[in-house]
Amino acid sequence: MSESPTGAQHEIVHGEHRAVVTELGAGLRSYEVAGRAVVDGYGPDETPASGRGQVLVPWPNRVDGGRYSFGGRDQQLAITEVGKGNASHGLLRWVGWEVTSAGGSATARTVIRPQPGYPHTVEASLAYALGDDGLSVTASLRNLGSGPAPVGMGFHPYVSIGAPVVDDVELTLPAGRYSDVDDRGIPGASHDVGGTSYDFRSPRPVGDTVLDTPFTDLARDADGRWRVHVGRPDGSTVTLWGDETFGHLQVFTADGWSGGAPRAAIAVEPMTCPPNAFVTGEGRVDLEPGEALTGTWGLTVT
Repeated sequence: MSESPTGAQHEIVHGEHRAVVTELGAGLRSYEVAGRAVVDGYGPDETPASGRGQVLVPWPNRVDGGRYSFGGRDQQLAITEVGKGNASHGLLRWVGWEVTSAGGSATARTVIRPQPGYPHTVEASLAYALGDDGLSVTASLRNLGSGPAPVGMGFHPYVSIGAPVVDDVELTLPAGRYSDVDDRGIPGASHDVGGTSYDFRSPRPVGDTVLDTPFTDLARDADGRWRVHVGRPDGSTVTLWGDETFGHLQVFTADGWSGGAPRAAIAVEPMTCPPNAFVTGEGRVDLEPGEALTGTWGLTVT
């Protein structure tokens, strides 16, 4: 019998909540409530196209040309987004993690070892947990090396919209600023969202807006979390939230993706730093030996 391309499949269950975490990349392959998809996932015999459900460590999004400097040394990462000439979404998407699961929770761990472009030793650990209020994901990066290590992290869930295209989805996005991106996905100038097509601070349909856009200046509720609401045409709402560690978002309307029909899902990606942070230093965390970066995000359905 052939093995799944994403390795062992770890199903976790709590009441009507079910999710599957994969050995490959410790990714979130699926999450559903009462048989209804919350994320736009993929099958056990598929690989995660267009970042579906993947963990983005030790940097999210892109590093321009894969080149950056740290500690007085120039580094060159492998180019993994060949068409645009970037190093994309970190080093752990395509490696096996140690995953264990029981009941409604799963934990995963792996270690980044020194390699060309990233001469550091960093432990990555995850905890997925289902509860009455949905799914939470706690991630931690710890520097196991003897010198400072630059890190960032992000996640790439696609929200299942329950419609053929995102145009009629009502989006609420509590972001005050967005950044332009060039044709290689590298951000440029930052702008106030006011008066632009990127202002979703009040709920409104996505319409024909094309998003593959970094956002920040996130308004938080009293509990310190920001919340993005995706209102589906059937009246249900998926809410993705993040704690204080996640100060940035990338929102992608799946135009030109390789995951299926155009605009058939919407990615809401919590990130600790913006794209190209290894180059600019913005939002990047430089961990001293023994230090850790920890954050939690999650999904709920109403």
